[in-house]
Amino acid sequence: MLSIPITISSETARHVLWHYGAKGGYQPGTFTQRLMAAIDTADVVNTARLRVAFPELVDAMSLAGSSQEGIARLQEAGGITATPIRCTRCQGEDGPFTDDCLCEPCARPMPLDGVV
Repeated sequence: MLSIPITISSETARHVLWHYGAKGGYQPGTFTQRLMAAIDTADVVNTARLRVAFPELVDAMSLAGSSQEGIARLQEAGGITATPIRCTRCQGEDGPFTDDCLCEPCARPMPLDGVV
């Protein structure tokens, strides 16, 4: 996580959420799309150069790329209420989840006799 406080506008948060395919994002213009792609693929030196010109966007991209907590913070900055992922069978929130939205215990249930 970044150690400096970050101020990210709602618009920037929503653009970055779109870039990462997260809930609440919306598509920016072509320039911003290409700029985010450049930030996403830049090495450390070029990221620092881009941060001089676009500090808010680089910080938001770094935050989103750092963890799921980063995505949640951007959703909060964008005014989006995050809904937890739930298992389609037991409605639990403990992951990881399969592509069918099942938690691990539901995806591989234990046989009744307890022998696998």
